[in-house]
Amino acid sequence: MKTTQTSTKYVEWLSAETMHKNSIEWLSDLEFMKNEQLFFDDLIKSYTLQLIDSKHFKESKTIIDTLSKLQKKTDLLIKYVKTHKNDLKIMVDGIDQPKEEADYKNEHRRLIVEINDFIIEYRVLKTTLFSLIKSIKKEIKQSRLLSNK
Repeated sequence: MKTTQTSTKYVEWLSAETMHKNSIEWLSDLEFMKNEQLFFDDLIKSYTLQLIDSKHFKESKTIIDTLSKLQKKTDLLIKYVKTHKNDLKIMVDGIDQPKEEADYKNEHRRLIVEINDFIIEYRVLKTTLFSLIKSIKKEIKQSRLLSNK
């Protein structure tokens, strides 16, 4: 007996108001992340000498490359979400456009997944960066303690 694999797709009905709120939340989160990335840049500049040290170089290079990539992606997502938010008029203009409305909803669902994936990737970077800086700060403190003896 053969079994056939089916793909079940659960689709939540999204109202125009819900999609508008989502877009506003995404923009707020992305703008905050953009500001936070500036803080990360300053943090990296503050610890440049320690980050280019041979024992941290490989990890710090990976973190810096990822941060750079995420900064570009943040800018793209901000532009994209602003455009998406402005295109919401398709849903509320009172004109019956089933294909355009369905396309907009599908695009919104795709954005939900893309932004959630981005946030996860961003949090991983943040955790990695902070743990690296934390270990560097510990080393600096230890070396100060040893030099004071």
